[in-house]
Amino acid sequence: MNENLLRKLYVDELKDLYSAENQLIKALPKMAKATDSEELRNAFEEHLKQTQEHASRLERIFNEMQESPKGKKCRGMEGLIEEGSEMIEEDPEPAELNAGLIAAAQRVEHYEIAGYGCVRTYASLLGEESAVSLLEMTLAEEKETDEKLTELSEEINAIAAETESEEEKPETSGRKAKADKARAARA
Repeated sequence: MNENLLRKLYVDELKDLYSAENQLIKALPKMAKATDSEELRNAFEEHLKQTQEHASRLERIFNEMQESPKGKKCRGMEGLIEEGSEMIEEDPEPAELNAGLIAAAQRVEHYEIAGYGCVRTYASLLGEESAVSLLEMTLAEEKETDEKLTELSEEINAIAAETESEEEKPETSGRKAKADKARAARA
């Protein structure tokens, strides 16, 4: 591949990642607010700080290249975030929402891992050693975050597996059941 074409692709992919990181900076607080799991909330808040650093690293790379990081919208990240937002809006039971939020976060991580792996390779081929170092740091952090989410998912998914949905719970007896039936009849 011609170096000029690779450089064009490299800059384009960096802009895509910069857009993705900035979209995540807006989405992660919403995800943290939506969960009732303190561990998951802490993971999202930690990832927000990390994501802000990733955007800052990309800005450093763009400054060194004397390029603007703006001008592209990452449609892939937009779609991943939209899926997570739809899940929150559907207002599932907390255990289901927590499991779904982890799944959404891991899809985001895998998307970022793929993107950072590609741009790191491009930077290496283009002799951008400073960028290679910054991109490798970010790639390692993305992989580490994915591993932490996998560990968290083992516990959170187990809770979701053990939790019955409201529709599946056996009918309760006594006054509460009668009151529930009366409310349902009025609705």
